[in-house]
Amino acid sequence: AQFNEKPVLNIENKDKKFVLNALDLNKDALAGLLGYLEAQVTRLAGKKMAALKSIYPSLTDEAEITAQYVKDVLAIVNPVSEMSAAKDSTMIFEAAVENPDIKVKIFKELETINSLKPWYFTNTSSIPIHTLDEKAALEGRIVGFHFYNPPAVQKLVELIGAEKTLPELVEFADMFAKRLRKVVIFSNDIAAFIGNGHFTRDILHATTEVGYLSSALSLYESIYTMNKVSQEFLVRPMGIFQLCDYVGIDVCSKILKVMAAHIPNEDFSCELLDKMMEANVIGGQNSDGSQKDGFFMYEKGRAVAVYDYTLGGYVKIEDFKVPADERLGAKPASAVKWKDAISSPEKDSLLKAHFAELKTMDSLGAQLASTYGKKAVEIGENLIKAGVANNVEDVNTVMMTGFFHAYGPINELF
Repeated sequence: AQFNEKPVLNIENKDKKFVLNALDLNKDALAGLLGYLEAQVTRLAGKKMAALKSIYPSLTDEAEITAQYVKDVLAIVNPVSEMSAAKDSTMIFEAAVENPDIKVKIFKELETINSLKPWYFTNTSSIPIHTLDEKAALEGRIVGFHFYNPPAVQKLVELIGAEKTLPELVEFADMFAKRLRKVVIFSNDIAAFIGNGHFTRDILHATTEVGYLSSALSLYESIYTMNKVSQEFLVRPMGIFQLCDYVGIDVCSKILKVMAAHIPNEDFSCELLDKMMEANVIGGQNSDGSQKDGFFMYEKGRAVAVYDYTLGGYVKIEDFKVPADERLGAKPASAVKWKDAISSPEKDSLLKAHFAELKTMDSLGAQLASTYGKKAVEIGENLIKAGVANNVEDVNTVMMTGFFHAYGPINELF
């Protein structure tokens, strides 16, 4: 992003000369960018119409105001596919694939074409910032600025400064994120930080449980079972394997490899993810935001089948759902759905009743959920002990805000 003067992030500055070079070497990705931005900005206009009316006093019709606002915002964005476009930029946001070698290569190339010593905001969700800084010789001009996906919707930014990161850069990054109305949580510079530090270990627990279950059940039944437990019994917005699909199985795999390279004495190997990668079943999103198939096959956003690499294909959920659900057993009579919990002023009491009853049950679902919940608490507490997170509140805020959990992993529910 190139700013001709120190930016003040108010819409009232629409007449200032700001340029945002949106750089992607993939021209297909760029092709859909402006359409996506137009939809997001149009949606935003509807939410802030009162403010826009004061900015465009000569316009009275809301449709005209929206159209002018969209035009003004998109005029700032310059889609480009040549690295040279960044030669005059003073702020550069990097969101390349989660591979340190690729990121360092990009930074080094930018340094050769840009003599302004720009500040770098890396969207890495796992690579230690000091590693990127040292390998690219950026002299502290880099900060971890992890937007949660999708950034237009997600409120959380995980901010990570390395030991040599310029203090003024950290200060500005904090201010910048808050002016974007983001919730800012500072994470310490340890691989995977808070969010993925918890999420990946959550995956590892679920895949370990799938391994145990697979000794008696088929692989597809085991995956379905743990996904259902993590969503419905633990009151989460989606099951753990659906979340893997959303993030991208390939992305999850890359994050685990980064963690393995930087965190000794902990096993980050995951056979299930490796097998999915070998089968080239990797999830993620299409350019229109729709879900690609991964652990689950999706039809109109709904999971309809489970992938089983031992069979080399998908098995329809409707063919085994009834016996699989019966095997899990009933949920607590006081069970609460995630959507109902987060929207209720009585959320805490609803969750307490749900999990208090869950602890009294001896069904397979209840046992798996209790074990899972205790593991989530342990993972969260270990993030603090390892110095990744500064306190309980930060861990819980990241998981509740960034992952939309109804409650923090460090809790008294289990």
